[in-house]
Amino acid sequence: MKKHIGWIAGATAAALVAAGAITYAVAEDGGSDTGMSTPAADSADAGFARDMAVHHQQAVEMSYIVRDRTQNAEVRRLAYDIAQTQANQRGMLLGWLDLWGLPKVSAKPPMSWMGMGDMPERGDGSLMPGMATDTEMKKLGTLNGKQAEVFYLQLMTDHHKGGIHMAEGCVAKCKVGVEKSLAQGMVDAQQSEIELMAGMLKERGAKARS
Repeated sequence: MKKHIGWIAGATAAALVAAGAITYAVAEDGGSDTGMSTPAADSADAGFARDMAVHHQQAVEMSYIVRDRTQNAEVRRLAYDIAQTQANQRGMLLGWLDLWGLPKVSAKPPMSWMGMGDMPERGDGSLMPGMATDTEMKKLGTLNGKQAEVFYLQLMTDHHKGGIHMAEGCVAKCKVGVEKSLAQGMVDAQQSEIELMAGMLKERGAKARS
């Protein structure tokens, strides 16, 4: 388990180093890998950047909550790595919107860029697939020790599954090369973390919710 956690920490550090270069690359090529014009406000590129920034923010909040609710080193390390990685990626996504001169919010429902704007919402703060509800976030903040660890791992597993679905949508629909690459990296990294969390849940006599 420690070997896996160490690998994730290394990957986080590499992502932080690469962030500036990736953002700079977008600015250098005008926001496209093929010389295309700046993405439109209703494009998949802009929609993914906006929606994933919101999705990532909740993962960051969730991770910092659990770090205060447990003393388990492995869970705290995983939570820190997820928080740092997703906060960094969120900054990149919002930075690209700034570079493109596009708004960070849209009047259209979340996931419209994927053709899923009419999907039913869970409500209670859960705006997109995998997102926890406000009630679940509050509950996480009331738990301690093993109970907090299990609930966090379950919530984050759901969160990652929803994030992978969105990132795969960008891989298929986005036009900006570096953004597609970032999305594919999200798919790969979050799938690996889902597998890691399945093992951590098993060690605690629990399993993912779905």
